[in-house]
Amino acid sequence: MVVVALDGPSGAGKTTLADAVASDLGCPVVRLEDLYPGWDGLAEGVRLLHERVLEPLSRGEVARYRAWDWLASAWGQERTVAPVPLLVVEGCGASAGPAGELAAVRVWLDAPSDVRRQRGLARDGETYAPWWESWAAQERALFDADGTRARADLVLRSG
Repeated sequence: MVVVALDGPSGAGKTTLADAVASDLGCPVVRLEDLYPGWDGLAEGVRLLHERVLEPLSRGEVARYRAWDWLASAWGQERTVAPVPLLVVEGCGASAGPAGELAAVRVWLDAPSDVRRQRGLARDGETYAPWWESWAAQERALFDADGTRARADLVLRSG
């Protein structure tokens, strides 16, 4: 299985690129927003990506995980991902830590912070506004400790 990991801070364009790549290549996308257990769950989402999705798929097994229900602030329905030849994984932390070791291609996306904030709020509405700084702090901590951008195979900047 070949994993293309699209990583970078919130609002950088990961979802848009993931949709385009998956459409062009006819492959599924796993979105980390389904794995973060709320606004304080970035690191936990990265751990779940590795343990519940990428590890089983790397062994040729079906991946099973529960998706986070952002409206209910609780775990929602179980999702499955069958073994596939190509998988796109997108979201903050998609190529961090052990998950990054299972990615064949690591892409880092970025944009100026004002552009990213505008995109994030346009996408998620004002419910994201009070969490922007807290989420950004989690991103910085994760990416700095991991050296995520430096380990990318390709760096793209938009905005």
